[in-house]
Amino acid sequence: MHADLALQMMAEMFWTGLLVCLPVLALSMLVGLVVSILQVVTQVQEMSLTFVPKLLAAGVALMVFGPWMLHKLAQFSTKLWSDIPSMF
Repeated sequence: MHADLALQMMAEMFWTGLLVCLPVLALSMLVGLVVSILQVVTQVQEMSLTFVPKLLAAGVALMVFGPWMLHKLAQFSTKLWSDIPSMF
């Protein structure tokens, strides 16, 4: 295995990881921002008020984007396994 091949595989792994995590992280961040703005406006500083909506949003995002995330991971794994003979 050459260094450029290892770097290419590592870059592809990080890119796939970012794409797979992005929907859950983005939705959680958006819900957290909305709840934080709501807390500032109403001056209610309750910690569970931020945690529960973000947890629910992450669960919904996993249910909605789960099949796509699984497809992306399976596609990445299949490509890695199919490229093994060309590495040596």
